[in-house]
Amino acid sequence: MSHFEFSTASRIIFGAGAHKQIAQIAKSYGAHAFVVVDVTPERAQAILDGLEEAGVPATVYVVTGEPSVESVTAGVEQAKAAGADVIVAVGGGSVIDTGKAVAALSTNRRPIMDYLEVVGQGIPLTEPSMPLIAAPTTAGTGAEVTRNAVIKVPEERVKVSLRSATMMPAAAVVDPELTLTVPPNVTASTGLDALTQCFEPYVSCQSNPLTDGIAREGMQRAARSLRRAYEDGKDLAARTDMAIASLFGGLALANAKLGAVHGFAAVLGGMYPAPHGVVCASLLPFVMETNVAALQARKPDSPLLPRFDEAARLVTGDAGATAADGVVWIQELCAELAMPGLRQFGLKEEDFPEIVAHSQRASSMKGNPLRLTDEELTAILRRVL
Repeated sequence: MSHFEFSTASRIIFGAGAHKQIAQIAKSYGAHAFVVVDVTPERAQAILDGLEEAGVPATVYVVTGEPSVESVTAGVEQAKAAGADVIVAVGGGSVIDTGKAVAALSTNRRPIMDYLEVVGQGIPLTEPSMPLIAAPTTAGTGAEVTRNAVIKVPEERVKVSLRSATMMPAAAVVDPELTLTVPPNVTASTGLDALTQCFEPYVSCQSNPLTDGIAREGMQRAARSLRRAYEDGKDLAARTDMAIASLFGGLALANAKLGAVHGFAAVLGGMYPAPHGVVCASLLPFVMETNVAALQARKPDSPLLPRFDEAARLVTGDAGATAADGVVWIQELCAELAMPGLRQFGLKEEDFPEIVAHSQRASSMKGNPLRLTDEELTAILRRVL
């Protein structure tokens, strides 16, 4: 690797209590904040109080589900009507992605479908986004440091991205204190997403030395702390590790791409009501096995092949671990965290051809260590089922 590029949010502020800085940061960017929150807006109350104390009026927009064409369009309209000039997104990945999309489409005037990948026209965004401050309340997606927003398009039964380098948040404020009240099931699913988002960039065909170091650190922290955070949500040390793992996963994927797990997840999440982290957890061990077998058969000299063993050693803590041991470790972790299977969300074999066809077109597939065939992808789905 002789050439690579790395970009991220203009500022990253990390640490317990960091959310107390948001009001002053917002004040430095604008005079009226459009605050995007989830269905439990009390999680953002301290931030809303801070904005009031700082003399920054706020308009609150509640996100009730994953961002969709309809909800993003409504958010843009409300932000414009309020005269907002800075966006503050406080919540999980859906909230932050909604904030990023609203920030982008408040300055780029065409309808959202004109800009969407795959199912839209994919027209590039030409104007910088409105300043956005992203404060995650879950440790999973790393959306606070990525340049895209994942949008659900129900009529197409798929999730696709609104993507541009101009969509990077102006500030990412990552405070593990904001994750202390996340319930165990959400801790588990978002944490497994964070682990996956450190693993996939590490074995990506677009990895680089900078993302490698970040991904390694993220995998190790998630491996040692996800169980602890699940068992005791008030364990601030474990929550801090998971917040770092999530942040590092976002940094890595934004600069090295993901792989087949997320290529599938974008499609499955649009077709079935399964949480994103549950989808990733179900797929990860089987995608790992398939990638290893495909590399051994078609690219045995690939420098990416040994990385599967290296990743296994990182998560298991066993210096002699192999990729097969890593697969077993992930499967055992998913069982301990009570991850449900995808069959209960409606996955069925007759949908496999549609899933595979859409997944092959997903942008995340471009980061997979090699191109998997339709037959290999179908075999993964059979094992998940």
